[in-house]
Amino acid sequence: MSRLQHFGWFLARGFGPQGWGLPSLDWDYDWTRPDIYQEAARTLEQAGFDLVIIEDAPSLGSPSTIDLRVRHAFGGPKHDPLLLAPYLFQATRHLGVVPTVNPAAHLPYTAARQFATLQHLSGHRLGLNIVTDTGSARHFSADAQLGHDAAYDRAEEWLDGIRALWGSWQEGAIVEDRATEVFADGSKLHAVRHRGEHFAFDGPLNAVPFTDGAPAIVSPGGSGRGLGFAGAHSDVQLALAPLHEASVRAYRAKIHDAAIAAGRRPDDIKILFAIQPVITASAEEADRIVAASAHPDDEALRQIARKQSSDLETDLTALDLDRPLDPSFFGEHVSRGSIQRLLGDRGDDAPLRAHLTALARTGRLSDRSGFVGTAEEFADLVEELGEWGNDGVLLWGDFHPVTLHRTLDELVPVLRRRGLLRRDHVDGGLQANLQAF
Repeated sequence: MSRLQHFGWFLARGFGPQGWGLPSLDWDYDWTRPDIYQEAARTLEQAGFDLVIIEDAPSLGSPSTIDLRVRHAFGGPKHDPLLLAPYLFQATRHLGVVPTVNPAAHLPYTAARQFATLQHLSGHRLGLNIVTDTGSARHFSADAQLGHDAAYDRAEEWLDGIRALWGSWQEGAIVEDRATEVFADGSKLHAVRHRGEHFAFDGPLNAVPFTDGAPAIVSPGGSGRGLGFAGAHSDVQLALAPLHEASVRAYRAKIHDAAIAAGRRPDDIKILFAIQPVITASAEEADRIVAASAHPDDEALRQIARKQSSDLETDLTALDLDRPLDPSFFGEHVSRGSIQRLLGDRGDDAPLRAHLTALARTGRLSDRSGFVGTAEEFADLVEELGEWGNDGVLLWGDFHPVTLHRTLDELVPVLRRRGLLRRDHVDGGLQANLQAF
């Protein structure tokens, strides 16, 4: 039986050159102006989406590989998504906006004040996608770079401190008595004195308390420490896992167990699985796309090599496609996990062409080998996920209007007819819409 699912959009390219490298660039939208983002946000709200999460990476990576990151705009430039949020709030009434923030980059008192301001101005529609990217930390202070688990410890201290500041105004502190001209009772403000391992600051916060809930917390971590953070703190978990029943149920169970261990209810967290579908007009078109992906031409492989060069901070574009790729070619700055994801289990003799071809290959929604298919076939997948207890789906792409309409134009009517996608939002902001079902 169909049941409503929550839908979000992950702005995968961040606040950067939308449409770069694609034919849609010739629509001549200016990515440095608010218009393209506001148009996209209105489209998502009309489609019944709950939220948009804006990816961010404040670093261009290793100084020696910056050209690889910016040459084709895969790794930058990126502007600050927190400052994009007010433009999206202005253009919409219900859509939640979730910029990515790194605790290393925002001092708790300043962050608490800025986030409180945006929460008020938006009608309680702010969310915060908290990431612990340690590679970016070197830009913020000499001692900001930490190990994986220590970065999560810092994020927890940061978030606890911000929440303490948000709560520094006790209930009843706001009086607003016109007869006595008393606005607030200062005796009902907590002082808040924080002295921790990573931060030291005093309160109380000079921004007034929330009347309809704090900003929603989103987290993307998939490690054991990351899942524990989500269980303790998150309202939304950005989930990456194989979309078959055993994997989906196991992933959800880990999050729910972490929530219970932290004294929360499993229903407190909405788990949204990230998917990047290719919606086609017919099954025949989907079959053609999948068949062609098994035999990509050299230009298609070069495009994949450009993106991999940015992600791995290693220039693959100058290599011979038909020679083996030696793992020792990668420098120490590249994680072993990233290298393994590229090389897979194809062996040391496999040429670069084989690795890139594997990344190019797509599959059909109809047989669950991939995400190419019709709107009806994608709705079948969403319906199946719902039968396994899933909370929702996070679609993935840039914020160019062509990308959104190509994905949503046929999909939204089908999802609504199936009873999977909401028609109306509720009042009260992002948290209220997340908890509406």
